[in-house]
Amino acid sequence: MAAGSAAGWAVGALGVVCLLLRLDFISCDSQVIYGAVNKNVTLYTSSFKPFKEIVWKRGKDKVVEWDDQSEVRAFLSFKDRVYLDTVSGNLTICKLTPSDEDEYGIESPSVRNNSKFTLRVIESLPSSALSCTLIDGNITLQCVILEDYNTHLELIQYSWDCPSTIQCQSGSKPSEVYVTKEGDLSQEIQCIISNPLFRRTTSIILSTCVPSDNTRHRTVLFAILPALICGLLFLKSPVVW
Repeated sequence: MAAGSAAGWAVGALGVVCLLLRLDFISCDSQVIYGAVNKNVTLYTSSFKPFKEIVWKRGKDKVVEWDDQSEVRAFLSFKDRVYLDTVSGNLTICKLTPSDEDEYGIESPSVRNNSKFTLRVIESLPSSALSCTLIDGNITLQCVILEDYNTHLELIQYSWDCPSTIQCQSGSKPSEVYVTKEGDLSQEIQCIISNPLFRRTTSIILSTCVPSDNTRHRTVLFAILPALICGLLFLKSPVVW
């Protein structure tokens, strides 16, 4: 009987926890926030009553603290780089650096669930370019970042904008596509490189990837030109009777 009661209590407790999770009274997940290098980012929180004390932490270290009996106090490298809104509880970090990446959290009796934020600091994407090669009647297009870039490469995404008259086929990598030479080579194809904060677009006209026929035309012209010159000289030469 005791075992049955214990099992029933466990099921009931689990149901309460699930209900609280559904109502957002308990949150175990950390919200991912993206910020740009040298820019500002704000970590937003919510309260169910006015704040009387606030502590923001990075990991286990204090970032800033305040209570209604004292002024805001910032710690370590965050001095002169953070702004705490004591009404909303929101924390703004200024002049972000890659070293600011970490998990942040607010602790206050006014907050039901101690909100957690995972901060990711991203550098601006450098310029990109499109290169192309012609192999066996197929044009291979490759989108590349021109400068050395090592900031959260896992967040970079490649996408392609191809006209309806062109059929782009995915290559072995997201940064590559294939197009057949028989397509409309007057069309422009765009490559978009993006991450959660930035976006770069570059384009190319397919005709620039295929050798022109100018060489053949010049060869024919050079073959005909001597014959034309000889003909003109013959017409101008005096007729001897």
